[in-house]
Amino acid sequence: IAVEEVMEEDPDLAAIRAKRLAEMQKSSGGMGPASAEQKAKDDEAKQEMEERRKAILLQILTSEARERLSRISLVKPEKARQVEDILIRSAQMGQLVEKVDEAKLISFLEQLNEKTKKETKVTIQRRHHADDD
Repeated sequence: IAVEEVMEEDPDLAAIRAKRLAEMQKSSGGMGPASAEQKAKDDEAKQEMEERRKAILLQILTSEARERLSRISLVKPEKARQVEDILIRSAQMGQLVEKVDEAKLISFLEQLNEKTKKETKVTIQRRHHADDD
């Protein structure tokens, strides 16, 4: 499975995210009783979404792969989230025929690292003083 195929944003998912973001921004305007109730519903929906994510990951990852992913999430939570998203999308598209073991997870991580590699550039600016002894 190529990371490029899975990394492409699903248009339906993007539309849902945009709609949700607009609702959240609209509801954060006034903090009346209705807003507090809406916030509670949003929190509950987020909780439910996270539980579904964990259930899907439990089904598609071996215990070693889950352990490695949890260690990665301690150090780099955004990278672990990206890998989880890729794995979940792959599973939903039917691209995963068997559980993802630690070796496959490592290959996913390597592909993701190659795709999102950032070039580090260091520039040194020396201060010139008129005081050159």
